[in-house]
Amino acid sequence: MPWWAWLIFGGVLAALELLGDTAFYLIFFALAALGVGLLGVAGAGLPLWAQWVLFAAAAIVSMVLFRKKLYERMRGGLPGFDGGAQGAVVDVTEDVATGGRVRVQMRGSEWTATNIGDAPIAAGSQARVVGTKGAGLEIEALGKAPAV
Repeated sequence: MPWWAWLIFGGVLAALELLGDTAFYLIFFALAALGVGLLGVAGAGLPLWAQWVLFAAAAIVSMVLFRKKLYERMRGGLPGFDGGAQGAVVDVTEDVATGGRVRVQMRGSEWTATNIGDAPIAAGSQARVVGTKGAGLEIEALGKAPAV
C-alpha cells in the first residue's frame, strides 16, 4: 500500500477510537498504521506483505505491552476510580431512557454513562454511579428532577 493510504487508515482508526466506546484498543492499530506510513514517507520500500506483517506485529505487541498501563493511567487519572466512582452522584442534563446513554460530568471530566436502572432519568435529575463498564459509567436514578 502507498504510504498515504497507511496514514489515512491510521487516521480513520484513531477517529473510530475517539468516537466509539472501544475501550482503548484501536489506538494501537492506528499508531501501527501511522508508523508503517511514516516508514514509507522515509523511503523504506517494503513489499506489501512486509508492511502488513509489520503493522500487525507492531499493533499487537504494543497493545499487549502498553495497553493496560496506558488505560489505567488515563482511566485511573482520577483518584480511586476503580471502585471509587461507585456511589458518586452526577447531574443528568438530558432525558435518558432505561438502557440509554448520556454524557455526564464527574470529578471534572466528562463521561459516557448508561442508565442501567429500572426507570428513565429526567433532565435536571441526579443519578448515582453504580459501576463501570469499559471506559463508561453505569448509573441509575437518584431522585426526582428539581422544581423549576
